[in-house]
Amino acid sequence: MFDNLKSMFGMGTPVDYKTLVKEGAIIIDVRSPMEFQCGHIKGSKNIPLDQLERKLATLKNKNQVVITCCASGMRSASAKGILKSKGYAVVHNGGGWSSLNNKI
Repeated sequence: MFDNLKSMFGMGTPVDYKTLVKEGAIIIDVRSPMEFQCGHIKGSKNIPLDQLERKLATLKNKNQVVITCCASGMRSASAKGILKSKGYAVVHNGGGWSSLNNKI
């Protein structure tokens, strides 16, 4: 169970986010539109967490690598769980957007 929690919050094996993005991963920022407007990762897509399930059709390829992010990592962990439960094959919780931006 502890391993599942570590994985959910992105604390498992280190992930090379830079390479994932270069290889076509998409970044989903699940903060509110106002938070997103105040700063975000270039090229990221803003889908607020409370709208994620309704907007899954915009994420057509369930085999494409998805990286979720938010302000601190809590909402992005929830987003990862939603996406995994809906059949998205490879989803990483990137945590806070600012920290993730420094890694890519």
